[in-house]
Amino acid sequence: MDFQLDNNLPIWPQLLERMTERILTRRYPPGSKLPSVRELALEAGVNPNTMQRALSQLEANGLVVTNRTAGRVVTEDEAVLDATRCRLAQERIAQYFSGMAKIGYAEDDAAALIAERKEQKNGSESD
Repeated sequence: MDFQLDNNLPIWPQLLERMTERILTRRYPPGSKLPSVRELALEAGVNPNTMQRALSQLEANGLVVTNRTAGRVVTEDEAVLDATRCRLAQERIAQYFSGMAKIGYAEDDAAALIAERKEQKNGSESD
């Protein structure tokens, strides 16, 4: 598994993002035990303290629960998972519109491009 980190950006927020994505896509399903800090750090090629910081933030965000006997497990609270998924979707939508504005697209025009793409994709799937 590749974390694909950008060395020009702070590492722990990138780790937080990758781990969040893995939880939301159910690569780590609700209730599943996460690998140890050392295992994850080794996989990502980072210092265990850096990975610990990301995992602590996952816990603060409610995506992970620490259990003394089982270690860290992914939350089974679907409301937390859904709220996180929605928040991230809203952030990415805002980034899309911001990026499109930088190249001269009004929000309505940028939204129309999405609709066009969806129609093209749906049309190609029915062929």
